[in-house]
Amino acid sequence: MGDVLMRNDSGIKSATGLTGSGSRDWIMQRISAVVLAVYAVVMVAFFLFNGSVGYEQWVMFIMSMPMRLLSLLAIVALAVHAWVGMWTVFTDYIKSTGLRIVLQAAMIIAILVYLFWGVMIFWGRGIM
Repeated sequence: MGDVLMRNDSGIKSATGLTGSGSRDWIMQRISAVVLAVYAVVMVAFFLFNGSVGYEQWVMFIMSMPMRLLSLLAIVALAVHAWVGMWTVFTDYIKSTGLRIVLQAAMIIAILVYLFWGVMIFWGRGIM
């Protein structure tokens, strides 16, 4: 994650986002949005079909292997989605290169912290 200076087909250097291509970044953001939408539907369906949920029922659901894997996928998708979105906003609206680099560095650190934190929530104690 970060700005990578790469030569495009025309030989001109350009700062690129996640994948080195605007169209691939766009596709990655759309894929990550679908993953997040599926995750949201699964969570809403759980609460709709289970009514009043107690602690034990919630832990059994969220710590089951399918939900741990889906949650991991959702955390990674959220990191990708956030990076592509924020990179686009920063490059479109922050004209000062120095400020943009500082903001992008802060965003990278925040995304990595949240990514690590999310993984530790679901996988930190080992497999149940």
